[in-house]
Order: sequence, then C-alpha cells, then structure tokens
Amino acid sequence: MEQRIPRILLAGTSSGCGKTTVCCALLQAFVNRRLKTGAFKCGPDYIDPMFHSRIIGTVSANLDLFFFQENTLRFLLAKNGADCDISVVEGAMGFYDGMGISSVRGSSYEISKVTQTPVILVVNARGASMSILPVIQGFLDFLPDNHIAGVLLNKCSATTYLVLAKAIEEHFQGSVRPLGYLPVMPDCALESRHLGLITANEVVDLKDKLTRLAIQAEKTIRIDEILELAKNTAPLGYEHVPLPQYEPVRIAYADDEAFCFQYADSLDALRQMGAQLIPFSPLRGSKLPDGVHGLYLCGGYPELYARMLSDNETMRTSIRAALERGLPCIAECGGFMYLTEAIGVYPMVGFLPGRCFDTGKLTRFGYVTLRAQKDNLLCGEGDSIPAHEFHHWDCTLPGSDFRAEKSSGKEWMCSVATKTLYAGFPHIHFYANPKFAACFYDACRKEKHRYD
Repeated sequence: MEQRIPRILLAGTSSGCGKTTVCCALLQAFVNRRLKTGAFKCGPDYIDPMFHSRIIGTVSANLDLFFFQENTLRFLLAKNGADCDISVVEGAMGFYDGMGISSVRGSSYEISKVTQTPVILVVNARGASMSILPVIQGFLDFLPDNHIAGVLLNKCSATTYLVLAKAIEEHFQGSVRPLGYLPVMPDCALESRHLGLITANEVVDLKDKLTRLAIQAEKTIRIDEILELAKNTAPLGYEHVPLPQYEPVRIAYADDEAFCFQYADSLDALRQMGAQLIPFSPLRGSKLPDGVHGLYLCGGYPELYARMLSDNETMRTSIRAALERGLPCIAECGGFMYLTEAIGVYPMVGFLPGRCFDTGKLTRFGYVTLRAQKDNLLCGEGDSIPAHEFHHWDCTLPGSDFRAEKSSGKEWMCSVATKTLYAGFPHIHFYANPKFAACFYDACRKEKHRYD
C-alpha cells in the first residue's frame, strides 16, 4: 500500500540547537495559512508533542524505531498524516544520535531513511559565520542516504544570513539549499526543567509566543520552498497494522497537569479495539468515573503536585477501593508513584508498598526491553516488550515481576504485575506489542461481565 504524505523532518546538529523552537514556528505558520498540518516527534519524548498538539489542534504522534518495527512506524506516519497538507517530523537530539553513544540505531537519520523523508538541518549559527559550512559538509558526508535537502539557521542575524546563504549556495552547488533563519528571540524562549521542557500548559503566554514565532517565520524562512519540498516527497509505502475488535468497554485514564505523559497512538489503539476512554483528574476529581472497567494512570509530574494529590483523599480512597476489588489497571512511572504509600512526605493511594524519593539525578534512564517473570495482566511469562525509563524519582520497592534489559548488558528487576495490574517506572507503547493492549482489553471485558 502506498500513500502520498507531504512531509519534512527537522533535524538538529545537537540537542539545544533550536529544533523545537523552529518546529513550533513552522507549525504555527502552516496553521495560520489554514493548512491541515500533522506533527510527529522522533523518539519517546512526551513533552514536545504537547507543544505540537497545542498548535495544530489535534494529536502529535511519536515515531520510534526502538518501539516499532519499520512497517509499524510507516503505518503510524501514514495514519496520522492522512489528508494533511504537510506533516512535520521533529527529530531528537542530533541527527545521527541513536540509542547508544556509538550507534545511529533509532536516530532521526535512521527514521528519515525508513520513511524516505527529506531533512532540513537546523544549525545554531550564534557565534559562528563561515564555520557553519564545514559543519553542514560533515553532516552531508558522514553517512549516505541522509536525505538532507536544506538548512535552517537558528539565532542568526539578517546581515549574517545574507552572507551565509550565498556561501551555502556557492559551496554546495544546490545539493543542499538555505531555507531561511530565525533571529535570537529571547521573549519566545521555552523554559526547561529536569525532564526537559516544561509542559505546554505551563508556559506563560504560549499563544503569544507562537504568534510571534510564526510572524517571524513568514518574514525570514522560505516557507513556500519548504512546502514544495514536502509536496514532492516520494509516496510512503506500508502495510496496515491490524488490531482486534471487541465489544465496548469503559476505560478511565488520568489526564491533568500531574498525569500528562500519554502516547496518543496507544490511547487510540484502545479506541480502535472498541474502548470508550473517559478522562478524569486525580488532582481535581472527587472519585473515579462511574461504571469503568479499566484504569490507565500515565506518567507525568506527580512530584510537583504531591501535596494537592495527597489532599484529595476522596479520589485516593476511590482508586484504592477499585484496585482492591480487582479493577484492571496500568500505572506507568508517575502513575506507579501515585499508587505507592507516599511521594516524599505526602501520602498517596497506598495500594502498593514502598515510598518514593528524589534521587537528585536521572535514574535508570533510557530504552529497555522488559521480560515478564510470570504470567500477568499484559502478557505471559517470558514475553517481552520495548520500553523506556526517564525519571529522577525512585521507590524503595520498585517491583520485581519484569526484568529490564539494556543493550549494554545491564539488567535490573522492576514493576509490579498481577492478573489485574501492571505498575512500574517503565513506559510502554501499545503499538510496540499490540498483544499487550489486547490482554489489557480482555481483562477489562472480564471486569465488565464479572457480575453477569
């Protein structure tokens, strides 16, 4: 099957070069032109897609070659980019940076190859002039089939850009072309915290910042040329990834400032199977929604809202009672922390033993493969799924029902898993192993008919 998906991939020379700022500027400019716009993020990041979604008004999806087989990744790009005038894929880290220090596996480069997507390289030009040419040359020469077609200069003055654009055209003779620049815009900077950028909902005057970025992009970025580059992209080939179809069930999922790390396609997989997804707020709701057959507690920043979560005793009591009755539940990272006895000094749901504490640094960071040590809610003993960890907090009792394995050979035990529960620090994606989603759904069906 082939589908025409007009698309570009914004790649960076390194983390911090301005990819997200440039991406947001372009997305807002496309939306202002009333173009139907799709957005994607390479890798497992949750926060950048939140910014994308705020701009385009619909979901932004993740493309990850550790989570997905190549066909699945192309399928998700086609599914979410269908009928869009342009789809923008934001890269992760530097263009060639992969899952390990010495590997390009899973990198934005590899994703551009798998999807045949033209690449626009974002180069931080602050404090440099002609030195950016050998930087560009190095990226072009490092590996073949890199699809680099254009360059955008970030933090560049108008005067400097005129000189550098001419130099790029003359030196590269059309093999890569200058596509504009953004100047230094301190009033539009996006702030960071320990897990990356602060979330889109927390940015003061975000809409105003996006408006100014888009106005600047219209002035200094060659948007028409970028649209033409995307339009002339080769059709995307893929095979449909089927999901089983079931009777409807009702699944409640946490969705507020404390719990916001959700993969849009994971939630959509449950919908495709037949689920009605019901959002609720552990921060502000009084109890779980009525008549639900399953519960999904995603990750986020519960440590920042620990006092408020703890003060909401009726919600904590409601969730604990539901879990004690055997309600099927997936709780990832922050969701897992919420189910323990406490986050710092603040009491939590208390369904699971252990207390969560701040380690002051990233703990067990990166991709892992989870291997089940016994039959459980999601899978059978010995089954595996790709996963990802990224957290500063730990727990005195993190679980031991899965073994986490890194490519480096490092291993550790993690997660609590029973016939009705998966709870642990690793994040999973249902399209990485749809059988896990089917097992969770089946448990929700059994819960629905428990009292028949």
